[in-house]
Amino acid sequence: MQTTIETKDDFFKEKVLGHPAGLFVLFFTEMWERFSYYGMRALLVLFLTSSILGENKGWGWPREHALAIYGSYTSLAYLTPILGGYIADRLIGYRWAVIVGAFLMTLGHLSMAFEVNPIFMYLGLCLLVVGNGFFKPNMTSILSHMYKKHPEKKDGAYTIFYMGVNSGAFLGMLLCGYIGESANWGWSYGFGLAGIFMFVGMLQFYFTKNIFGSIGLKPVNNVEVVDEDEDPAEAKKNPFSIFDIVLIVLISVIGLVWIINDPYSKISGHTVFNFTVGKLTGDNFAIIVALALFIFILIKRIAQYTPKLRDKMIVVIVLAFITIFFWAAFEQAGGSMTIFAKDYTARLLQGNAKIVFNVANTLITVVPLVIITYVLFSLFRKTFGKFALGNIILAIGFALIWIIVIYMLKNQYSDVKAEVPATWFGVLNSLFIISFAPLVSKIWESKYNPTATVKNGLGMILLGIGFAALAYGSSSIPSGAKIASVSMIWLILAYFFHTMGELFISPVGLSYVSKLVPGRMIGIMFGIWYLAIAIGNKIAGTMGGMIDKITAQYSMSTFFLIFTLIPVGLGVFIMLLTPIIKKLMHGVK
Repeated sequence: MQTTIETKDDFFKEKVLGHPAGLFVLFFTEMWERFSYYGMRALLVLFLTSSILGENKGWGWPREHALAIYGSYTSLAYLTPILGGYIADRLIGYRWAVIVGAFLMTLGHLSMAFEVNPIFMYLGLCLLVVGNGFFKPNMTSILSHMYKKHPEKKDGAYTIFYMGVNSGAFLGMLLCGYIGESANWGWSYGFGLAGIFMFVGMLQFYFTKNIFGSIGLKPVNNVEVVDEDEDPAEAKKNPFSIFDIVLIVLISVIGLVWIINDPYSKISGHTVFNFTVGKLTGDNFAIIVALALFIFILIKRIAQYTPKLRDKMIVVIVLAFITIFFWAAFEQAGGSMTIFAKDYTARLLQGNAKIVFNVANTLITVVPLVIITYVLFSLFRKTFGKFALGNIILAIGFALIWIIVIYMLKNQYSDVKAEVPATWFGVLNSLFIISFAPLVSKIWESKYNPTATVKNGLGMILLGIGFAALAYGSSSIPSGAKIASVSMIWLILAYFFHTMGELFISPVGLSYVSKLVPGRMIGIMFGIWYLAIAIGNKIAGTMGGMIDKITAQYSMSTFFLIFTLIPVGLGVFIMLLTPIIKKLMHGVK
């Protein structure tokens, strides 16, 4: 029988790179899940919009249709964690929720490997959405409970955890993208590769789960856990009334139908909301009603808590509001920016340019992989004796990664010309995260750690600067152009600034949620946080789908300027709120 760790302070007795070994078990589990998610995401829009002719046939969809599917899928993938967090909190516990979610996602990716049949493609997307709902909030919930007695270490821990997220995204987009776009392999193999490594992640977590001791076990008699240092008044339960539940169900049904109806109506020409209210179409009226009801229930629920807890929850809502607009712009990476890379960027290299790219690509592939492998060996030294099987499975996964990387680099050097895959640019985001996350983590743990609003404000401004680079770089593209050959430097700059903005907002956002709300509410509040991301992702797909209309009527620069001005404006606004937000946080730093 494997040994378990019973107390939370025991986590800090066995350290790996200054943090508990359990953090790095989560690091690698999340890495494999993000490998599969981003590997598939990198291929989805390209596959749907690729010609039905040629060596690597796609479905030949219009961009608007593909981005509608993309937006609905990514939105639902962040919406289902609300239900997944609730089920884990009340019924099965965080650990089994992670395992069930990973298994469903494995089936989803393997189903998508049969992409010639639309039924398997849609089934795969559904399984991925449901599986992600179980997996996503409960990984962060385990991490939150691990650091409950060490809040000063949380920002650094979440940033390291975020390195795991981006290590997986880096490898997934790089390898699934290469295999999927390759005429020698094809889309099915790219989707299938994502499924294989999701399965590796599930097995690795399952055979190492006892390292978390009592954290994440099945709840006993549905009794809510109360923080030891929580105010007795705040610790009182605030149950949902029947009226609350009816409204939540109504909002959920309207929102779910609307999200699915959006791509369905564009692709089929039919709509579920076949009515009008005044000048509003049925779908617009439905989503406005759902939004109004959601705001009402949110205000009603917050008003029922004690003033101190109410203030902290208001801070979470404000930060979540900014998060909506961040992801609406940032997630252009998988939509309009992927299209920009494919159709508007000069990607065919030869001669000296090819040599420079091959050397650079080798370095940015091998160096991070060496670093991750070093972290793997550091984990082995601390945990192999107690969790040998989980470590062996992890090692097999990394051996496969190295084999595919060597195969990819060998082929790139042997080709006379090098066409940079459109998915390659997405790798830059993860590369910059891996490179700069340790530095940012140290800043957050130092005396120079800024407030939440300053972090969010600077992050939004950096995001806007990235889109400003694309707006300037695309200024030479004529209105309505379907193809162009813009220098790839503008995409590289955009991904750099977007990454720096992401480091200021996304990982620390999860940390602030965990510090502002009591432990008994962690699962649900993480679900609310992912709801904000879901809304942002759907907006991203909708706005990205307008690239052809805006480019035809105005210009490509105008399209990217929209994503410049809004984030910068919101960044300045949230920083101006610093004194108010600081007061509402009641000493939480």
